[in-house]
Amino acid sequence: MLAELRVEAMRPSLEAINRFDPIRARERFLSTFTDKETFILCSQDEIVGFYVLRDFPTYLYLDHFYINNKFQGKGVGKEIVKRIQQKARLLGKAIRLIALKASPANDFYRALGFIFERAEGVDNHYMWAGVDAE
Repeated sequence: MLAELRVEAMRPSLEAINRFDPIRARERFLSTFTDKETFILCSQDEIVGFYVLRDFPTYLYLDHFYINNKFQGKGVGKEIVKRIQQKARLLGKAIRLIALKASPANDFYRALGFIFERAEGVDNHYMWAGVDAE
């Protein structure tokens, strides 16, 4: 169920770079997925989205953050990221994440104070170091 949500959420970005392969996207997710670090967002009986938050000594790694297409653009993702930022601030840690270069997620994360660190292949790497966007 979560793998399918990921595939559908990533479809537009992967199609934009001509790399959409639903089987590969599903397998890539399942190869790194661990349920103990997974937070599922629900509204009534429907999955709104989910994310994986890995805790490292100096930073939190926000992995597999996907919002169901039906709920995108309604502030759900922003609220979740702000809560994760609060947690990181309390722990004195940065947040790191990766976004596809062609994804609208890049603007989303920059608007929330994440700083571009580097590009690698089709991915952009970002970090948030405790400073909110103005």
